[in-house]
Amino acid sequence: MYDSILVPTDGSDGANRAIEHGLQLAERFDSTLYTLFVVDTRRYGEPALSAAELVLDDLEDRGQELLDDLVQRADNRGIDVVTHLCHGSPEEEIVAYADEIDAELLVMGYQGQSHRHDMGSVVSRVLQETDRPVLVA
Repeated sequence: MYDSILVPTDGSDGANRAIEHGLQLAERFDSTLYTLFVVDTRRYGEPALSAAELVLDDLEDRGQELLDDLVQRADNRGIDVVTHLCHGSPEEEIVAYADEIDAELLVMGYQGQSHRHDMGSVVSRVLQETDRPVLVA
């Protein structure tokens, strides 16, 4: 049913729920699971040799750790997985990457790192910007 499933992650509880749903779907439909971590540069920009660069480096390291963990989880279940780490605006990068890989389904957490009660702004914007099916976990 789905050949390509995209699951963006930010390490939040919502993203972790989405990852589990994505893994289950990929396993069930023998899909390739694509996962994405976006280093959000809206707050810090793309600095050259500044304190903000250290923050972005830490975020990039954290993102790579999350992606590596997901690869291990997928490998343990026999799921093909492709990871991608980039810098930019999360909602823009998610939509662009979904288009690039022709994702048949996006699986996203209801809330990300900075939300507690309402639907996260990133998932809200992705829902507005894409015509692809989005499962919100």
